[in-house]
Amino acid sequence: MFKGRHFEPSAIVLCVRWYLAYALSLRDLREMMAERGISIDHSTIHRWVVHFSPLLLERFNRRKRAVTGKWHIDETYIRVRGQWMYLYRAIDSVGDTVEFHFSEHRDLPAAKAFFRKALERHDRPDRVVIDGSQTNRAAVVSCDAIHRLQDRSRRRLKPIQVRQSQYLNNRIEQDHRRIKRRVRPMLGFKSLATASVVLSGIELVHMMRKRQARFALNPSPSIAEQFTILAA
Repeated sequence: MFKGRHFEPSAIVLCVRWYLAYALSLRDLREMMAERGISIDHSTIHRWVVHFSPLLLERFNRRKRAVTGKWHIDETYIRVRGQWMYLYRAIDSVGDTVEFHFSEHRDLPAAKAFFRKALERHDRPDRVVIDGSQTNRAAVVSCDAIHRLQDRSRRRLKPIQVRQSQYLNNRIEQDHRRIKRRVRPMLGFKSLATASVVLSGIELVHMMRKRQARFALNPSPSIAEQFTILAA
């Protein structure tokens, strides 16, 4: 993962972890590393975050615990270039993150792309809870129908139950806030691509805090220890 890098892997992982986990700017990190005797330009740290976040997430997903059969789905707003874009997210009945997907638009194709991604990576849910969004409902129903038609097992798959309830979906609204808490100090992203990558890293840290990796159950490692495991 770190072949050919000028800096020590431990310094790279430290900067990536601090940036994704805490309300620190790139210039804050540059000063903090300087206090440790390491001179790094803030743009270098940004490149590390963009490069290593997807790699660490991929390793995490290979070790991620299974989620439950009840999903809560919703989207939240993220500012990019002064415009609002949309982070689609799903959590299960115990609050674990199922999947996420960043999109420039909030429409049926975006909702379908998100739900297809979730179905590809996880066992199909028995039930999905959404708010009053008819678009999200249509996406779930459509993707579910296609998924059942393409299923090659000999099981008779039942349609996913879709329940629309703003009250029952408050759980994921609360979960959004933990992501937004880290995004807010960034004062918006410069591009869709950068936003998507950095958000994936923030979601990674959020899943680490929920102990969603199989290696994080017993004993319970810190965020720093989980980063070290993934980077090894």
